[in-house]
Amino acid sequence: MPQQKIRIRLKGYDHTQLDRSALSIVETAQRTGATVTGPVPLPTERSIYTVIRSPHKYKDSREHFQMLTHKRLIDIVDATSKTVQELQRLNLSAGVDIEIKL
Repeated sequence: MPQQKIRIRLKGYDHTQLDRSALSIVETAQRTGATVTGPVPLPTERSIYTVIRSPHKYKDSREHFQMLTHKRLIDIVDATSKTVQELQRLNLSAGVDIEIKL
C-alpha cells in the first residue's frame, strides 16, 4: 500500500500568525502518530504599488506601498484517518490561507 502524503501550503500577510498556525498543524499531526516534515519557509512574495500623490501639477510626487505574502510548506507522511479528522477539526487564524493536496 503506498504511503499517503499530505502537502499543506500556508499563505498569510502576518508571519507570526502563520508560524502559530503551522505550529498547531505540526503538533496535531505528531500527536496522532504521523511523520511531519516542516514547516519549510518558502520565499516571501513582495508586491509593490506606486500611487501618484497629486493628480494635477505635482505628478512627479509618488508614494510607494508594499504588500508581503509569507508562505510555509508542511508535508505529512503516513497520515491516518485519525490525522485527517484532527486536522479538519483544527481552528486556525482568519488571516491564514490553507491549500491542501493529497
